[in-house]
Amino acid sequence: MEDINFNKNEDHNKLLVSDLRKRLAKVKLGGGKSRIEKHHAKGKMTARERIDFLFDKNTNTVEIGGFAGDGMYQEHGGCPSGGVVVKIGYVKGKQCIVVANDATVKAGAWFPITGKKNLRAQEIAIENRLPIIYLVDSAGVYLPMQDEIFPDKEHFGRIFRNNAVMSSMGITQIAAVMGSCVAGGAYLPIMSDEALIVDKTGSIFLAGSYLVKAAIGESIDNETLGGATTHCEISGVTDYKSKDDKDALNTIKNIVDKIGDFDKAGYNRISSQPPKEKEEDIYGILPKSRADQYNMHDIIKRLVDNSEFEEYKAGYGKTLITAYARIDGWAVGIIANQRKVVKTKRGEMQFGGVIYSDSADKATRFIANCNQKKIPLVFLQDVTGFMVGSKSEHGGIIKDGAKMVNAVSNSVVPKFTVIIGNSYGAGNYAMCGKAYDPRLIVSWPSAELAVMSGNSAAKVLLQIEKASLEKQGEKITKEQEDALNTKIKSKYDNQVSPYYAAARIWTDAVIDPLDTRTWISMGIEAANHAPIEKPFNLGVLQV
Repeated sequence: MEDINFNKNEDHNKLLVSDLRKRLAKVKLGGGKSRIEKHHAKGKMTARERIDFLFDKNTNTVEIGGFAGDGMYQEHGGCPSGGVVVKIGYVKGKQCIVVANDATVKAGAWFPITGKKNLRAQEIAIENRLPIIYLVDSAGVYLPMQDEIFPDKEHFGRIFRNNAVMSSMGITQIAAVMGSCVAGGAYLPIMSDEALIVDKTGSIFLAGSYLVKAAIGESIDNETLGGATTHCEISGVTDYKSKDDKDALNTIKNIVDKIGDFDKAGYNRISSQPPKEKEEDIYGILPKSRADQYNMHDIIKRLVDNSEFEEYKAGYGKTLITAYARIDGWAVGIIANQRKVVKTKRGEMQFGGVIYSDSADKATRFIANCNQKKIPLVFLQDVTGFMVGSKSEHGGIIKDGAKMVNAVSNSVVPKFTVIIGNSYGAGNYAMCGKAYDPRLIVSWPSAELAVMSGNSAAKVLLQIEKASLEKQGEKITKEQEDALNTKIKSKYDNQVSPYYAAARIWTDAVIDPLDTRTWISMGIEAANHAPIEKPFNLGVLQV
């Protein structure tokens, strides 16, 4: 492994991970150090401090949507992490998902991405029947953008609808009001199973004192209107009165500690074994250029227990690897794009990262097998799309691709997607992109998500732009063409970045490749809370 390319790749990928850590460190500051200090001066913990205190010490956690809002809303001062922190972790040994408003970001106000992130957290709770804990500290909807957060199906109001649905499903919901909780947002804690409020810092009301004065002429202070004493002793709106943040969080721990065991889906797990192959070698195996080849088998060996896997149809449809393995003891079915050029039995060469008819057919069969055996699916994406050209079209690539998409869509076992490299076009769909309901979807810093690569897109867009200008009678010089190409490619390259995708919650996180096993393991553990309720049925297929 000590060749020059390995060393170059290793340096490149370690720099990407270093950049990831720097970006995360910035995000974790929320609204900035000065606002954190002001928050502490009020006797309050930050959103991240609250979550850290709540979770069991020395246990794994994963953060959902850490980069939500990254680079967005700059004209409004930005919205780091979407103004809300969402993590999956353990409270008294029980896996839970926690949603904590970050009041250092615009007083915890809701931007459009805040709503999307909260809905994603609730979706995870619903799909996995996972207890959800809300740590509320929010000024409500960010009014300058109210038209993008208020009225639609995927907007703010959907959260309360989900509160009601989760309650009917028996999913535990606990809410602690640790700061402001105003207007429509006041319904969230009260639609939870149990609600806590912190004395002097927590408040709940449909309208604050200023609005009350303006609306009905009544003069009243916020504490009397909707503080802890009012709601615990007069209105009965809240169930527990806490003296400070830590007291509230300790009460939540005691409540969670009494929750009974859950019905399990029954996914197969034995004792965990680390990979025999050195996991850090991933940095050297993964090429610096997204166009270069590598052997995906080498990546898989560094993700699975004992570096062992049983490959299904190894000699057929070689541009997709399908294999049974274990990750942290959990049985999994892996579907991975092979990124090296392979030769078929007939001596034909197939491009790595491209899905051919035979590989799509193999994947469809494998997905059906995993559903039959109740084995969770793990997709490792590095895909440029389906094969094009007359030979593929005449061979029915659309039909075979549709079969694979059908199988992915109708799969009833939990799916987990890791975008390692390319994720282009219909390949994203077939390999279980966000639209196909993976329980969790993450990308490595090396990932690119787009309809096509930056180079390909730039060429297409450049031809369109040139044709448009020439119709107007303008002639394009070579220098102008190069400048236009650079401009188009620069914009497109920004959009294919894994951080661009994570900012919009097209993925749940950008992660260090060495954290992949933890994400998949915790994801399957969460999925094990939700027994499968319907049979696997592919529907109508054109065979």
